[in-house]
Amino acid sequence: MTDQSQVSLAEAIWRKASLSVHNGGCVEVAANIPGVMAVRDSKHPEGGAHVVGRAAFASFLADVKGGRYDI
Repeated sequence: MTDQSQVSLAEAIWRKASLSVHNGGCVEVAANIPGVMAVRDSKHPEGGAHVVGRAAFASFLADVKGGRYDI
């Protein structure tokens, strides 16, 4: 397990999330850091990033795809 508080994003390769491109959103992800996923607002990258374990991120995506957060 990776200690997410110690993760350096200096080598992060950011890309726009696929759905973000089509709906005008501004979410970027970095998937090249071992053991974690990083997510940030592309309009305000200086604001930092959320760093989560890959399993937690996969669970979150499954919930989104399943409609859990639909309003």
